Amino acid sequence: MKVMLVGATGLVGGQVLQQLLDDTRCDAVVAPTRRALDSANPALLNPVVDFDRLPMDADWWAVDAVICALGSTIKQAGSRETFARIDHDYPLRVAEQARARGAHAFVLNSAMGADAGSRIFYNQVKGRLEQDLRQLGYPSLTLVRPGLIGGERKQRRTGEHLASLLLGTLGPILPRAWRINPAERIAAAMVEAALAPRPGVHVIASTELA
Repeated sequence: MKVMLVGATGLVGGQVLQQLLDDTRCDAVVAPTRRALDSANPALLNPVVDFDRLPMDADWWAVDAVICALGSTIKQAGSRETFARIDHDYPLRVAEQARARGAHAFVLNSAMGADAGSRIFYNQVKGRLEQDLRQLGYPSLTLVRPGLIGGERKQRRTGEHLASLLLGTLGPILPRAWRINPAERIAAAMVEAALAPRPGVHVIASTELA
């Protein structure tokens, strides 16, 4: 299979990239990024792009499946508008284009609590994206909803780091829904959903990733 990965420079995306390149079921990975990846793997095609001006006529849109691990925070984005563009508009644009070029499976790293009707803006944006993706007609759509993601980020998120320390200590006595979801486990679930897609819409909850 040929898989497109969006968000390869992030914590989960980096794990997804390595797992795809190591999986014999995957022949090629297309990973469009804003800056070049440090990899010389012959199975990797890494077009450097501006997500506001994606080259819609590029040949590399023709893939079998798409994994989207693209995401930010409102603090990192700088405003609600920019956050919504990164976490909703970019993934939806990629999904639309890949579907038009024949992709039959889409896997999204969403969030626990994703709900288009939520009063929490972050969850609302994630929920709107899930809602819009359902309208694109993918034969297989998988929505992965992790809670707090465990792993070392290149750019530390202070609140997330402090929460990780607390939940890491209390992990054994906490309900599964509150436990840390390791990035490699989230990535493994996403890779499996892309390389062995099941018909229909599927949700993978945080309890399955703890």
